[in-house]
Amino acid sequence: MVPDGLAVLKLVWTTMAAIDHANLTGNYSVLRDLGSPSFQATNSAASLAGRFQTLRNQRVDLSNSLLVTPTYDIGPVIVEGGLLRVRGIFPVRPNPIAFDLLFQPAGTRWALFGVAVAPIAPIVPAPAPAPLAQPRR
Repeated sequence: MVPDGLAVLKLVWTTMAAIDHANLTGNYSVLRDLGSPSFQATNSAASLAGRFQTLRNQRVDLSNSLLVTPTYDIGPVIVEGGLLRVRGIFPVRPNPIAFDLLFQPAGTRWALFGVAVAPIAPIVPAPAPAPLAQPRR
């Protein structure tokens, strides 16, 4: 069963906060420990540091994502294997932040199973078309 909207927001925001703190400190052990047993078995703190190196190098401030409600592209939805998938965008400036998160049931809670986070180019609205010329009378 898909958790209610507030529970999903908590999962997304706490994950973003954990990634932000890990990027700030260079310590990915807490992020790893918050994950499901499968996530922990697959990822060491060092491998997570490698995965998020580009975000660190770009100095992406993920804390801004905690100030806004995300827009979902997918989710929240239960996918194959009973995983909860949530994918969307935080509309923050200067660059929106895209995320794709998977959570796995772990006891009485949902735990991180898979994660992808990246800044994206700002969405610039297309210019309005020029008005049509009116025929001369």
